Amino acid sequence: MGAKRSTLISTGLVAKNKKSNFNYAIEEVYEAGIMLTGAEVKSLRLGRASINESFASVNKSELFLVNASILEYGSIGYVKHEACRPRKLLLHSKELKKLIGAVARKGYTIVPLEIYFNERGRAKVKIGLGVGKNKVDKREDIKKRDWDREKHRLLKGDKY
Repeated sequence: MGAKRSTLISTGLVAKNKKSNFNYAIEEVYEAGIMLTGAEVKSLRLGRASINESFASVNKSELFLVNASILEYGSIGYVKHEACRPRKLLLHSKELKKLIGAVARKGYTIVPLEIYFNERGRAKVKIGLGVGKNKVDKREDIKKRDWDREKHRLLKGDKY
């Protein structure tokens, strides 16, 4: 009688790459579909995914999400999926050609920003086209964040 119920995510955010905006200067953002098996969708609905160490790579004019971890669904039976397998991303051909062309240029990379379910219940990946930041840029971001926090405190009237 005391069975635990896990909360399902029907729409909304599943996984977010928190360090992506800190490590990369994102210039453009795209929404891509992702090819998943049934067990992977169930696992995503339980929120059992991580894209912190993942990236997108081009292979034969197709885009793949590499190193994204979607854990196995517990009671799926004998058909198991690999947690970190490459998953194909689905984009319009114009968007795909634009991304492939940008990656061919020096310094650009495709970074997954978040995985979520849209209003129709489909799993989507928000990917960003960006350039890696160097240490100076990261320090400037930290200074700006600290100054914004301090400015907010001063305007609010709080004294530590």
